[in-house]
Amino acid sequence: MHTARRVVVAATALATALTTSTAFATAGGSGAVRQVSLTNPVAGCTAGAANGHNVPGSETEPFVSVDPHHSGHAIVTWQQDRWSNGGAHAGGYAWTADGEHYRVGVLPFGQCSGGGDYHRISDIWVSFGPDGAAYSSVLQFDENTNRGGVGAATSFDGGATWRYAQPVVADDDPDLADDKNSVTADQVHAGVAYQVWDRLDASDDGFDGPALVSVTHDHGRTWSRPATMIDTAAVAPFTQTIGNIVVEDAHGKLYDFANLITFTDASGSVPVTATYVMTTSTDEGATWSRPTPVATDSSVAEADPNAPDKVLRAGAGLEAVAVDPVSGRIWMTYEGSDFSGGAYDQIEMVSSDDGGATWSAPALVSEPGVPAFTPVVAVDHEGTVAVSYYDLRYLAPGNTTTLPTARFVKTYRGGDTGLTHGVERQITPQFDWLLAPFAGGYMLGDYEGMAPAGTFGVQTVFVASLNPATGPTDVYSGVFRGPFGGDGAGGGAKVAGPASPGTNGLHAAAGSHGKGRLSR
Repeated sequence: MHTARRVVVAATALATALTTSTAFATAGGSGAVRQVSLTNPVAGCTAGAANGHNVPGSETEPFVSVDPHHSGHAIVTWQQDRWSNGGAHAGGYAWTADGEHYRVGVLPFGQCSGGGDYHRISDIWVSFGPDGAAYSSVLQFDENTNRGGVGAATSFDGGATWRYAQPVVADDDPDLADDKNSVTADQVHAGVAYQVWDRLDASDDGFDGPALVSVTHDHGRTWSRPATMIDTAAVAPFTQTIGNIVVEDAHGKLYDFANLITFTDASGSVPVTATYVMTTSTDEGATWSRPTPVATDSSVAEADPNAPDKVLRAGAGLEAVAVDPVSGRIWMTYEGSDFSGGAYDQIEMVSSDDGGATWSAPALVSEPGVPAFTPVVAVDHEGTVAVSYYDLRYLAPGNTTTLPTARFVKTYRGGDTGLTHGVERQITPQFDWLLAPFAGGYMLGDYEGMAPAGTFGVQTVFVASLNPATGPTDVYSGVFRGPFGGDGAGGGAKVAGPASPGTNGLHAAAGSHGKGRLSR
């Protein structure tokens, strides 16, 4: 185990000019969605160019956090200038103090930012604490050496400047690889935050991928030595976690969710089982329970239904989680094929009202009979559950030249625990998914972002191909109050009833399942 170096960096402002984001109205009059990635803060950078193809002006895989006490203060992060074979030039981000005017900058990690000597950056997360401190997390690595790890920095001014940039873990062992990091600020204990990730270990002719955790108790000045949170070697041979995410209830209890995948052998190429699991901590991350099952990962390979050779890269095998601040119910959403007979992925969701002791059966959230991808979930201060996702309902039979796609938000009133009366809104015009950069598939991102926005409802961020003037893909953000149709948001909402498993005749995409291993 490597010990993170304690490196304190002076506060830096890495920002471009103030911009007022362009906006478009959403279907049904539910509000405006704004483009926040209006400039490229690392245009012209050539770091990390030993191999792979770079797509300048592309933004992928956004995330968002909102200050819990100032709804207009938000930070949006993303990968800036995606590489075909892993990572991006930098961690781009935008911050706002009023929800309308954004400044665009680059986080202090990697050669393109001037904040380190790593070549590439990936998996950029951010989380506000109860005192307004914001914690960032990035995966940083080289494309042609064994160096890699997880980096952290803290902002005390809403994203304008960042301090304490340092590695939480730094590896240079060819048998070790860190992946799929996330950060969560403790909402009960100010100054405390949790970095979690999976480490793939191929030493001793074996293979496993435990979940690791590092904790700060001093606003990110120092981080604890990484500790094992889920010991996959104790579960089964050839097992890894991926997609670790920590959430917290109102009493300070922590829940880590992950996909636990067991393979046939050390190659890690053929999965035997894949199950979303949960582990808990009641002592600020010092100790964790044994992992318990939540739901089966039934996702299948993602591809254009009309042209299965056109592989897509979306959220298969990764979960998103939220805790209802009113009832304490935990919600988890993910891609699954249970309602298509294994033919294609749609958006499913499960929930627990007893702290994860038992879980509901999966419910279908997205449009029946339509492939859907990359869900995120958040619950607002009134208990309204919001889920956002892409789907392909506008794809016509025989169209193999474009892939018409749109992003949707669906809300459920608090108390609708059976998810029987969701109200759906389309929040983007149609766009062509095939314009996205190709990185193991046409990539919008392994995840998108959504967060509670105080009294404003929820803020969601996502990538779409809608503005060629600023790049093949851009990051958009919208704030939505829910439930739609009950607050003067306008007509045109679609109300969906309960669904049950079934098929609509589409064929499963060709190729591997795509679960596990590295997904940088």
